[in-house]
Amino acid sequence: MKKPFLAGLALFFLSTGPAAFAQPQTSAADPETATSLFTTEEPLNIHLQYSNRELRKNTNDSTYLECMLSYQDADGQWDSLEVRVRARGNWRKENCFLAPVKLKIKKKEAEGTLFEGSKELKLVLPCRDNEYGQDYVIKEYLAYKLYEKVSPYHFKTRRLSVAYTDDSGKKAKDYVLEGFLIEDVDQMAERCNAKKLTRSVHPLQQDDLCSVQNDFFQYMIGNTDFSVAYQHNEKLIFVEGRSAIPVPYDFDMCGLVNANYAVVSQVQGESLEISHVTQRLYRGFKRSPAIYEQVRQEFLSKKDVFMEQVDALQPSFRKSGQFEGARDFVLEFFEVLQNDNQYRQKILAMAREK
Repeated sequence: MKKPFLAGLALFFLSTGPAAFAQPQTSAADPETATSLFTTEEPLNIHLQYSNRELRKNTNDSTYLECMLSYQDADGQWDSLEVRVRARGNWRKENCFLAPVKLKIKKKEAEGTLFEGSKELKLVLPCRDNEYGQDYVIKEYLAYKLYEKVSPYHFKTRRLSVAYTDDSGKKAKDYVLEGFLIEDVDQMAERCNAKKLTRSVHPLQQDDLCSVQNDFFQYMIGNTDFSVAYQHNEKLIFVEGRSAIPVPYDFDMCGLVNANYAVVSQVQGESLEISHVTQRLYRGFKRSPAIYEQVRQEFLSKKDVFMEQVDALQPSFRKSGQFEGARDFVLEFFEVLQNDNQYRQKILAMAREK
């Protein structure tokens, strides 16, 4: 059920100054299949109020806090609905001031609102409330937008300006934060005319083309914090006539983001031969040389498209060095693809057999 909006919140957003966003480009999302929440790239103003301390300490997979989510629609009017929130991401819960959030919305509450059709959503927030933390969120959002250029099987996202009121103490404290929403896996699977897979599927039994596209993308953003075998930061979906298809998410530990808290992942206790997340390491499996060459040429042909996506977010960065570092990091990937020797040594020769 929709609730009246808190008076004065619009003024709160107008007074945030540098936190305001540059005008975005129109999304190429599919209006027939994506919910209205994800059919535009225009940042959405929202307000949330809950206790950050209670969220981090007292929520889990089955325990949520109740709160109101208020948002500004396309006409500038404010609306609100009841949601439930919990912390997610065990590492971030222990090491960050702000944990990523899982939202659950009752169907009745969402009806007639921008959130209609969304039962669960992930909310990405900065680890810490500073300019670097805000830019890390933009770079992780960029990773999702880049994967949209790679595969039709991807999670949709929506940028946010989050007015967050933390009522943990005697006096509530207000923040304006960079953030974005990620659609739920069930919503993504339905949009892709697919079914979500919960069982394990060996990587070499997964779709060859989609797997190599995913592996090249993970190498492009410098990510090792994933496993398609164990569905760690990967979901598997089944599309009729195809093998299992991996769909990646959660990129905050990748080299593209290069967060000051990032550590090289040790998935399932495996020790990797790199010491920093900006050192790329190809983690894909050996497959047909023809598939590898096909994906290589796909990425090379889309170089300008990728760079346009990077450059479109430049006005949103608080620190110019953060943008320049991200841009250079993506360009370094294409230098590897364009150089036959580097491509053989750093990708083909590194492909795993098991």
